[in-house]
Amino acid sequence: MKQYTAEFLGTFWLVLGGCGSAVLAAAFPQLGIGLHGVSLAFGLTVLTMAFAIGHISGCHLNPAVSVGLWLGGRFPAAKLAPYIVAQVLGGLAAGAVLYVIASGAPGFDVSKGFASNGYGAHSPGGYSLTAALVTEVVMTAFFLLIILGATTSARRRALPRLRSAWR
Repeated sequence: MKQYTAEFLGTFWLVLGGCGSAVLAAAFPQLGIGLHGVSLAFGLTVLTMAFAIGHISGCHLNPAVSVGLWLGGRFPAAKLAPYIVAQVLGGLAAGAVLYVIASGAPGFDVSKGFASNGYGAHSPGGYSLTAALVTEVVMTAFFLLIILGATTSARRRALPRLRSAWR
């Protein structure tokens, strides 16, 4: 149960910090953090959760990561559905908190997108659905490749040898 709670809280933090920066601060007049600030917010939320819950749940924070780790033989099938449920519920809870915060601003209108994007007319660059899907698949595949490579047991065994060689 601790692992599922950690995934819930981690995904909550990721959505609150990452999406919250896009909803609440990206285009704030004269002080907006812009695209770079939103990117940094997402990275920092993942980093802080890696330290806070990584030792408890592995800090997946995303169903695609959990599924990828399962496919790579690094995660048991029995935990896959509960992890995904915890992640989805954490994201929904953070979305609800963001809605409450954002709707407190004068002139708030959820129909303006609530920091969402998409393809075609809903894409800042007008990209097609195919372009969006290819981007998602390729970027997620490389993200998982990096996670699998960074967490391999051979790498963990090699790190102490590398550290001692540099001394």
